[in-house]
Amino acid sequence: MAEQERRGYEGFGGRVGEFASESEPWWRPRYTARTDAPNVVVVLIDDLGFSDLGPFGSEIPTPSIDRIAGDGWVFTNYRTAPMCSPARAALMTGLNPHRAGFGYVAHTDPGYPGFTCELPEDAPTLAESLRAGGYATFMVGKWHLTSESRLHDAADRSSWPLQRGFDHYFGSMDGFTSLHHPHRLVRDNSVVDVPEFPEGYFLTDELTDAALAMIDELRVNDAAKPFFLYFAHTSVHGPIQAKAPDIARHRGRYADGWNALREARFARQRELGIVPDRAQLPSGDQADDDRIPRWESLSAEERELFARHMEVYAAAVDEIDQSVGRLVARLEELGELENTVIVLASDNGGTAEGGSSGTRSYFAQFGHAAALPDDWVRDVPRDPAEIGGPKLFSQYPSGWARVSNTPFRSFKSSTYEGGVHAPLVVSWPASGIDARGLRDQFVFVSDLAPTILDLVGVPPLESRHGRPAQQPDGRSLAAVLGDPGAEGREAQYFECVGRRAMVDGDWKALSNVPPTPAEGAAGGSWELYRLSEDPTETRDLAAAEPERVAELAGRWHEEAWRNTVFPLDDDGSLHANRPASEAPLSDPVTLVPFRPPLERFRAAKLTVLRSFAVEASLDLDREAAGVVVAHGDQGGGYLLAFEDGAPLLTYNAYGDMHRAHGAALSPGPHELLLRVDELDGMRWRLRLDVDGATVAEIPGVPMLLGMAPFTGISVGYDYGGPVDWELHERHGSFRFSGGTILRLRYVPGARSQHDRTVLREIGAAVAAIAD
Repeated sequence: MAEQERRGYEGFGGRVGEFASESEPWWRPRYTARTDAPNVVVVLIDDLGFSDLGPFGSEIPTPSIDRIAGDGWVFTNYRTAPMCSPARAALMTGLNPHRAGFGYVAHTDPGYPGFTCELPEDAPTLAESLRAGGYATFMVGKWHLTSESRLHDAADRSSWPLQRGFDHYFGSMDGFTSLHHPHRLVRDNSVVDVPEFPEGYFLTDELTDAALAMIDELRVNDAAKPFFLYFAHTSVHGPIQAKAPDIARHRGRYADGWNALREARFARQRELGIVPDRAQLPSGDQADDDRIPRWESLSAEERELFARHMEVYAAAVDEIDQSVGRLVARLEELGELENTVIVLASDNGGTAEGGSSGTRSYFAQFGHAAALPDDWVRDVPRDPAEIGGPKLFSQYPSGWARVSNTPFRSFKSSTYEGGVHAPLVVSWPASGIDARGLRDQFVFVSDLAPTILDLVGVPPLESRHGRPAQQPDGRSLAAVLGDPGAEGREAQYFECVGRRAMVDGDWKALSNVPPTPAEGAAGGSWELYRLSEDPTETRDLAAAEPERVAELAGRWHEEAWRNTVFPLDDDGSLHANRPASEAPLSDPVTLVPFRPPLERFRAAKLTVLRSFAVEASLDLDREAAGVVVAHGDQGGGYLLAFEDGAPLLTYNAYGDMHRAHGAALSPGPHELLLRVDELDGMRWRLRLDVDGATVAEIPGVPMLLGMAPFTGISVGYDYGGPVDWELHERHGSFRFSGGTILRLRYVPGARSQHDRTVLREIGAAVAAIAD
């Protein structure tokens, strides 16, 4: 390669330029990019179903995406991982998800190579290779490739975006956030200090503003340098939110219900050639009819509520299209649209996490490991007009998710096609390729990075941090663009929480449940589909072709070993294991007033699935007012404040509000103790003591579980999404005044019996060998 590096690399897109210096560090630009090198824009949409865009049969207006598709290629046989982090890891590295360290979302590290939730040190990212190839590299939006225990302000940042190849980053590094009041924003390597969000703030708009600013600032300083922009939308992941004017445009569009809409999308897909005529729309059990009521059976009130959920979802997709339109317009103004490679895709299929009725209380049913009591309220009733707005966190019902995944069956996290079959659009007007339109070749997410590098003529880095780079699992499919008859990918394994699948040519074998330990990793119940004749998996041929099933199950087993898939989460306990290094995050901590909130996961380790206490030393004036401490948002949380000199204790139980007031306190020093104690039935009791006497109590409320409280702990004000909307309407973030918060300390108590977490000395044996 040395000679090739000295004279420049010849790729699909031509020669990149001259090699900078053999003595340069691995991360420095290794080439001077050609002045005519194309820009690269990758737009990734979160939890978008196969049929949710205009080119794939949707009724949602997406004119900007339609334009891109009309100028390029629409891939009808693109598959991705069943969950978001695994797809993003494969996109960034060209590796299969488990080899990239992400057999699961970036929340746990049970101690196995396929589940580290960290990109491998010897796996250069697409951004790193492009930066070495002379590109400016920008990212906005959702990262979700750093373990949640390494998101706090003192964490090792080696897996943050800037350390993985991006010159600039702005967005939310967590898996999702509120679009009206983001729980935490990061710019480059630092948390953004936002004392209060302005009225009408919306994250999709700010992400787009930030992306345009990065491009503009580059062009002010360098008119020719090509750039790579990775725009990873937070939409349409839950909580599904949108702006009121956009929601209004879709009012009434979904009154006919999900059954009719699914049929209409399927008919359009056939007209567009997105699905072949031989495809059948799954029905009965295959269409999850047992989980999705028929629209005609619903009451008028239910129809209105459920339609509202989909109106908001459509508005969110609409807003993504508007964002794409703003990007396209700016590139056009700069005269660079023609020479920009645009790749637009979804990270996985649409999700059914909203359940059969959807929810206005997202965290009441999302992200829980513990079994919920029978009387648990999963959807706190509130005005349907508030869905999509800042006052509640919602998720659409599974009936609409089935529509999103038309014509396929099942949902996100499944290895059926509904979980892995996603939209993909590629555009490059200046490519010189005349043959455009539909492409039905099999493409997998790990093929995208090699394809992009091939198109722009940049070689992948051969080493990283002094170690030889892993060879990618994906391969360039650039030839497919110019040749509708070119070969696509032949085979690919899939795995998610023990669900397995193997596609090989026309055939797909899958097992929708993990095998028991006695059955072995290749055992269990398998289904078989001939995708060339039955792309929507309606005719199980396993009983008729047992030998083929055994062959594909064996092939999956071989691929699983090669790709570090094991161990399977066959009993649901794998991800209860966490590194013992997280233990200090549960130690008592003293917080400083008026600083940015304590990061979400760091804060959760003090409170979730346990009893805890908050100690506050205050010196009050006669007019004491404001928030002492707040933890959470409209999705659930608690808050201690003073109003008119009197203490106020507020608890938001996933939208069900509880408040308790104490008498006004005299000026001078006071010791406050907020005790949050676990009761039976996964409930808490909150008591506020002032100078040793109980002054306010909230008895018997549901515990905040899983991802709630989502917004971290803020001291001296209520950051971001308010815990108590009525208090927020009166005072905004309600910064504490009329006294001094001398000290505020969290003291975690006993862990709940429902906490399945097991801390293990993960990595200790490897470290001992290294020493």
